[in-house]
Order: sequence, then structure tokens, then C-alpha cells
Amino acid sequence: MGWASAYIRKLRAGETVSFRPRGHSMKGRIESGQLCTVTPVDLSTLKVGDIVLCKVAGSEYLHIVKAIEGGRFQIGNNRGRINGWVGGSCIFGKCVRIQD
Repeated sequence: MGWASAYIRKLRAGETVSFRPRGHSMKGRIESGQLCTVTPVDLSTLKVGDIVLCKVAGSEYLHIVKAIEGGRFQIGNNRGRINGWVGGSCIFGKCVRIQD
């Protein structure tokens, strides 16, 4: 279980969640401790630049969709790091609001 497991369970149940992620990998888009609201996602609406709650290689991230190829999504942070490619089953929600 990772830091986002409880939020992922709620998103899978159709609930909207809010939390304050910590860290600097999304600096410039999300500052450490800002309140993020994440809703369940319709994968067909995702586009490059969207921020998603996802799991890549076993780690949970609130990171950016960097590329879309068929049914796969490339995930990365806002500092130039690419986490990797995932299928839609590894994307649990989309960040729709960021506030202090």
C-alpha cells in the first residue's frame, strides 16, 4: 500500500477525493502541500498536460500525462523526469482543482 491507496479505492468507487501531496516533483504546477481535488476519470477525455493520479511500476504518483499512444499513457513529473508508460487501468483520477 502506498500513500494514495485510500484515495484510489475511493476513486474506483466513483467518489471525488481531496488531499495535500508533499514533494517538489510537480513544482510550478502543484506546490508541496497545496490542496488537490481529483475526480474519477473518463480515459477518453484525457489529453497531454492533464494531471492524473496513477500507478507506474508499483509507485503512486500525481503526475502529468506527457504523451498518449493508443491506449497507453506516458507519465512524468514537472521537472523533466519520465516515470514510464501505463495502460488505462493504472490511471485512477484526474486533478480538476488546485488550491492553497
